[in-house]
Amino acid sequence: MKNTYFSTAIGLYLNYLVHGMGVILMSLNMSSLEQQWQTNAAGVSIVISSLGIGRLSVLLVAGMLSDRYGRRPFIIFGMICYLIFFFGIINTHSIVIAYAFGFLAGMANSFLDAGTYPSLMEAFPRSPSTANILIKAFVSSGQFLLPMVISLLVWAELWFGWSFLLAAGIMAVNGIFLFRCRFPAHPGPKHCITPSSALQEPIHPGHRCSLLDLGSYTLYGYISMATFYLVSQWLAQYGQFVAGMPYTLSIKLLSIYTCGSLLCVFITAPLARKAGRATSLLMLYTFISFVALLAVCLHPTTWVVITFAFVIGFSSAGGVVQIGLTLMAARFPQAKGKATGIYYSAGSIATFTIPLITARLSETSIAHIMWFDAGIAALGFLLALFIGYRSRLAAKRQLNMAPLAQ
Repeated sequence: MKNTYFSTAIGLYLNYLVHGMGVILMSLNMSSLEQQWQTNAAGVSIVISSLGIGRLSVLLVAGMLSDRYGRRPFIIFGMICYLIFFFGIINTHSIVIAYAFGFLAGMANSFLDAGTYPSLMEAFPRSPSTANILIKAFVSSGQFLLPMVISLLVWAELWFGWSFLLAAGIMAVNGIFLFRCRFPAHPGPKHCITPSSALQEPIHPGHRCSLLDLGSYTLYGYISMATFYLVSQWLAQYGQFVAGMPYTLSIKLLSIYTCGSLLCVFITAPLARKAGRATSLLMLYTFISFVALLAVCLHPTTWVVITFAFVIGFSSAGGVVQIGLTLMAARFPQAKGKATGIYYSAGSIATFTIPLITARLSETSIAHIMWFDAGIAALGFLLALFIGYRSRLAAKRQLNMAPLAQ
């Protein structure tokens, strides 16, 4: 690792601490925003959905442009968009304008992703998986700290907008810090490649990425996001209505889930330094997710659900998405931004399609939702095995070509 970029990495990680707050700020302040916008919970939920639409709208384009024009402009632009969102939401009384600000926040997330993930992989080329996995730790930390901040504001009977201003303040100070930091070199316009040539970019001598590789990683981006997103949305309801847990206990399942994801980050970060280990972890964690989901579907009791919450947080939300992205980006070293855009676009599609499917399943039984997720996890495990097979095949070809290169 290059010590030159440690300060840059700290600034990049702090952005995701704020991002972790940003994605749940409106949901945790829903009652206050209902009064300010003169709407109901459904109206606020519509505004919250605008984040996902905004993110999907520019993610792929932002990734491609970051390969051409550099990472720093998109990171700074993403931070500016987030600042506009934080100040705009608390100063508007129109749900239409609030939707526009939410859309802007989704775009901000895309700009940050397009610049940050490639920057970290370029800053720490010997351990890109570790660098990217730590992003998840900061996102989870922001989501862990924000409820405490809001609880303190409620206890002190202070204005709800201070939570937005706190996030804005951290990002503003961090923006000044990052503006003066040094960023690693990127491929630049001379090396920017077209979508067709990206599929032919040689990673190892004698091995070229195919549409099969691109498709498998893209599909894994969808499945990995769908697996933990579904659980995060329905875990509390499953505990209450299927396992028969009290409401006060069921809502604590998400805290247990978050603890599992944080523990996984700190365990995985040092283990994922090598690409071979990263591939093995991808297969292992996906398998654990499938077994955990199968167990909770077969035995939906209180203690099984509590254990499941921790295990599924560990295996599906503790950095496996970031590992998949790092492995995909390794296939396209001159187009890391494009790889990020494709991978997370697939994940964003999951956040739209999964709620539509689960809404229909919930009309019959919430238990069917977890069975559906178990099926997704099974498919994800088979896909992870295929990715592992392709990675080992590429490694063997590299070894076979090494004597010829000499």
